[in-house]
Amino acid sequence: MARKSAHDDLLSPVTLAVGQEELLLDRAVREVVVAARAADADTDVRDLTPEQLQPGTLAELTSPSLFAERKVVVVRNAQDLSADTIKDVTAYLAAPAEEITLVLLHAGQAKGKKLLDAARKVGAREVACPKMTKPADRLAFVRQEFRATGRSATPEACQALVDAIGSDLRELAAAVSQLVADVEGTIDEAVVGRYYTGRAEASSFTVADRAVEGRAAEALEALRWSLATGVAPVLITSALAQGVRAIGKLSSARGGRPADLARELGMPPWKIDRVRQQMRGWTPDGVALALRAVAEADAGVKGGGDDPEYALEKAVVTIARAARSRGRG
Repeated sequence: MARKSAHDDLLSPVTLAVGQEELLLDRAVREVVVAARAADADTDVRDLTPEQLQPGTLAELTSPSLFAERKVVVVRNAQDLSADTIKDVTAYLAAPAEEITLVLLHAGQAKGKKLLDAARKVGAREVACPKMTKPADRLAFVRQEFRATGRSATPEACQALVDAIGSDLRELAAAVSQLVADVEGTIDEAVVGRYYTGRAEASSFTVADRAVEGRAAEALEALRWSLATGVAPVLITSALAQGVRAIGKLSSARGGRPADLARELGMPPWKIDRVRQQMRGWTPDGVALALRAVAEADAGVKGGGDDPEYALEKAVVTIARAARSRGRG
C-alpha cells in the first residue's frame, strides 16, 4: 500500500509519488484529482509523458489564466525527462503557481535523482509506491484493501486470495472489490475457494501444502495443473522449500502458544496452527530428505536438468513420502 508523508495535504503545490508499483502510482494520482475536483468541479487535468513535456511546456501549462482555473498537472516517468525539461521543472518547484497541483511520478532510482532531490528539498508531499515483490507485502496489501472497505476477512482468506491471484496488485484489488460486493459478513477461506477454485488449485502453495501433508496424488495433480496454467517452476520449488522449512522450524521449536511461536519463528499465528496439522508423521530424517529433494528440484528447474517437470514430480513424491515417514519403521 502507498505510504504517505506526514505532510499529507492532497492539494499541496507538489506531490511526489515514488516507486514502480503502477497501481499505487495511479491511486496517488487519482487521490489528488478527486480532491481537486471536490474543491473545483471544473479542474483541468493534464496527464503527460516525458515526450509530451518539452522545454517550455510546463511554463505554458502553469501560466496565469483569465479564468483562474484550478489545474492538476501529472508528469509520469519523471526520471525520463530531458535535462532541459528537468531544469524547467526544478525552477518551477522553487515558485509553484497558485491553484495548480503538480504530481511527479518518479521510479525512485538513480536516474533523474536531481529532480527527485529538488522536489524533496522544497517539501513536496511524498507518497511511497514501492514494488511489492515479497508475498508478505502482498498479504499486507490485501488485508489493507479489506480494512479500507470496512469489511472483515480472515487471515486464511487473505492468504488464499494471494495464493490464488498471485503478484498482480490490480487483480488482487479487483478480487477484494468483487468479494466485498458479492458476499455479506466475514469473508473466509471457503468463500475465496468458491470464487477462485481453478486458480487456487493451480497455486504453487497448494502443491506444497498437499505434498507436506503426504497427499502425493493430489499434490501431483495440483502440480500438473499449475504447470499447465503457466505457474513458473521456480515458484513451485520456492513454495515447496517454504513448506518443508516451516515443518522443520516448528518441529524443533519448544511448545507454546501460537502467538509466542509466531514471534519466535517469524510466522503468522494462523500458519502455526496449519503447520502443526501438517507436521504429523514427519521426522527429522524426513525433513532432511525433503530438503535435499527440494534442492535437487531447484537445480533441475534452473538449468541443471533436461526435464524441469520431472524434477518437480520427483521432489513432490519424495516430500509426500517423507511426510509419512513416522511410524513406517
